[in-house]
Amino acid sequence: MHPEILRELTSQRGREMRDLAHRAGIVRIASRAQRARRRGLAEPDEFVVPAVPDYVDGSFRAKPADGQAARVPTTGRAA
Repeated sequence: MHPEILRELTSQRGREMRDLAHRAGIVRIASRAQRARRRGLAEPDEFVVPAVPDYVDGSFRAKPADGQAARVPTTGRAA
């Protein structure tokens, strides 16, 4: 078999196996959580939204103080 075809088949098989392992891990986590809920051991599900930067440079919008316009903190780079 041509080496390029063999390499592509091997890559495809690896991707499929990684995807299968990922799905199995998700199922395992869900199963454990469901079992813990049934046994009354699970804590309530809390979803915490991570902070997302408002600006491209990774800074966050500042709260205006005393009705003044808010100043945007920067990382020292010009956009």
